[in-house]
Amino acid sequence: MYAKFGLFIGGGWRAEGSDGVIDVEDPATGKVIGSVPSAGAGDTEEAIARASAALKVWRTTPGWTRADALHVIADRMIARADEAARIITLETGKPIAQSRREWALSIDQFRWYAEEARRIYGRIVESRAPGGRIEVAHEPVGVVAAFTAWNFPAVLVARKVAPALAAGCSVIVRPSSETPGSAMIIVDCVREAGLPEGVVSLVAGSVSATYEPLVASPVVRKITLTGSTSVGQRMIRDSAATVKRVSMELGGNAPLIVFDDADFDKLLDSVVPTKYANAGQVCVSPDRFYVHESLYDRFADEFSRRASALKLGHGLDETSQMGPIINLRRLEAIEGVVADAQRRGARLLAGGKRPQDSSGGYFFEPTVLKDVPDDALALAEENFGPIAALTPFSRVDEVYERANASEFGLAAYVFTQSPTRAREAVASIESGMVGVNSFALAAAEAPFGGVKLSGMGREGGSEGIHDFLNIKLAQVAF
Repeated sequence: MYAKFGLFIGGGWRAEGSDGVIDVEDPATGKVIGSVPSAGAGDTEEAIARASAALKVWRTTPGWTRADALHVIADRMIARADEAARIITLETGKPIAQSRREWALSIDQFRWYAEEARRIYGRIVESRAPGGRIEVAHEPVGVVAAFTAWNFPAVLVARKVAPALAAGCSVIVRPSSETPGSAMIIVDCVREAGLPEGVVSLVAGSVSATYEPLVASPVVRKITLTGSTSVGQRMIRDSAATVKRVSMELGGNAPLIVFDDADFDKLLDSVVPTKYANAGQVCVSPDRFYVHESLYDRFADEFSRRASALKLGHGLDETSQMGPIINLRRLEAIEGVVADAQRRGARLLAGGKRPQDSSGGYFFEPTVLKDVPDDALALAEENFGPIAALTPFSRVDEVYERANASEFGLAAYVFTQSPTRAREAVASIESGMVGVNSFALAAAEAPFGGVKLSGMGREGGSEGIHDFLNIKLAQVAF
């Protein structure tokens, strides 16, 4: 499956690394689907050196030329959509329709930032000096190290590589070892597009062989991560030694507030597929369901009925609606979250266990918990799985206080038919993103990111490219 890929250094694929191989599992079966070379520290150091040399060429390449290159990458990605979707599904377990959607969103990133490359504007400020002026310009930050998670192994790479290239940076991708092939296809599309050697590299491997050299190197000027909050905190600390720029898209624990005037049918039609997409392994997935007491029992009954009707299965089966958890460790953690909630008095309405026939995969039934207390793990922490934790509320001030009690602030959702209440909710909720009657937050044209322990910086939108640019001031007087 990975025969034509490997490490990507100096413009070509290498079938061997200096640290053995990494076995990759299909989480729907628990079986190894292939192996990829594991980089050693020397491989990573070479990738850094190549990226540094390539930066001298790429940063001086005109924005319009960079834009053309990103459009070619997008064209190559379109041509390889079927191959990419299959690999995404085999590595993550998500249904093939969701993998196709992820690949389409990845293409969008390259299309969007191709156009942003043409629009890296500066400005002129009137100077106090007679005959002078102040010029403000933007320059590429330098070599970028991009670390990505396994749950969206293509789009998370695209969100980092596309703006980095548009800004004039060279970039070294370090994908999750559980899903390396999805990143490799994107990098191979870069190769096919003919970018200068070393502008994009890929190394997969252990922390000591990849993470440590990248974060310690003074040549690497920016770190961008999608991952857990604990990993992000470590990266911020480690990056401080060389004062690197950092962008962090970290954990979430999204509240969903259902007011008494919500469009009930519209809500149910969208919330069930959203909650159980990618088996709930989505950082912006609604986890904490705060439902007004007037709708609470009705919502709980209908939500659990629809959740129970979802079809579990291998993602390559077109009829499957939910796939497995990524690995056994996460599966056991999900079981612990459900057990904790029940010990604290929550009622199990649906799921809560592994299906009887899981074919050796890491499946867990779509789960609905009712009357979950605030101190249960299902509400207090990001469960990152197919668990919907339901609890009622009666007062508006109470629900905002409970929603904001989390240390995370990535995404939040509100369903109401009142424009006044919607605007009040957006202003009151401490979150980087708020969906009002919608769960559609992730798009190339929109800035994606959070506050508090959910991170810093934004990916997407016109804002996203600025995390890859330095500001330079020139005071000019003649």
